[in-house]
Amino acid sequence: MKRTGMDFCGGRGAVMDLMTIVGIVAGFMLILNGIGMGSIGNFLDISSFLIVAGGTLAAVIASYPPGILLEIPGHLKVLLRGNKYDIEDLVDQIVDMVILARREGLLALEPMAEEIKEPFFRQSLFMVVDAQDSEKIRNVLEKELENSTNRHDRAAGFYERAAAYAPAFGMVGTLIGLINMLRGMNLDIIGTFTLGRDMSLALITTLYGSILANLILNPIAQKLRIRQNQEEVYCTTVIEGVIGIQKGEHPKFLREHLLASLKQSLQDKALTRLEEKDAFRGDESLLGRKRYVFSRSDFEKDKS
Repeated sequence: MKRTGMDFCGGRGAVMDLMTIVGIVAGFMLILNGIGMGSIGNFLDISSFLIVAGGTLAAVIASYPPGILLEIPGHLKVLLRGNKYDIEDLVDQIVDMVILARREGLLALEPMAEEIKEPFFRQSLFMVVDAQDSEKIRNVLEKELENSTNRHDRAAGFYERAAAYAPAFGMVGTLIGLINMLRGMNLDIIGTFTLGRDMSLALITTLYGSILANLILNPIAQKLRIRQNQEEVYCTTVIEGVIGIQKGEHPKFLREHLLASLKQSLQDKALTRLEEKDAFRGDESLLGRKRYVFSRSDFEKDKS
């Protein structure tokens, strides 16, 4: 299974996350409020902007293969996509699967695997249906997750590296401005009049570099790290879940084991909700396209 860029193992449809955009816009509004609308012109300089933005871009191009630039639209898409992983629903689905597998065998899961659209979960379940060794399944899936994590590290690292370059090029622009100012400085009336203006222009690049790094690049990198962590939790839950299905573990034990990745308050909430569903599982449990009715004894069945 091949994936590129900031891809994900799969999950639910996610609500759009606009908080990154809201934060960046709010940051610019606060800066503009501090500057004052009448003084904005004092902070605009094309040459300074080109030094910072152009220098940062040139440095990251020199540091990374050219293909990563083509992945930037995908990174922005990930930023706007909220958390698409519902661990509670995933655990509930896996528990349904382990109950069915204990009743009818692993081959009974094949119709369900065919209907799963998420690539990682689908691949994992098919490996179980094929009755492969549990250690082999774990090794293959963990290697796939490791490769995916490495790709995500490179994507987030791209913006983290750019955030380190931006202030440096801001200082480069400031040094260029100061050198030019000192070389042309004289002590007559005209020279004294232009000294403050030239000094302010020299400092603008430092401002641009700080804004670019701390208001744009670092937040993007942090949000990509958050998305990466969400994916790792989801995929790890899938791995542990399909191994539990393959081993025929007790549904209640497997459920609690898989929910351990959540913080305690969410674990309690999820366990309460899922235990309530147990009492009505015959009415609410839909496995694929076929409805299965389970008795309470199915949950108390000893692990074979």
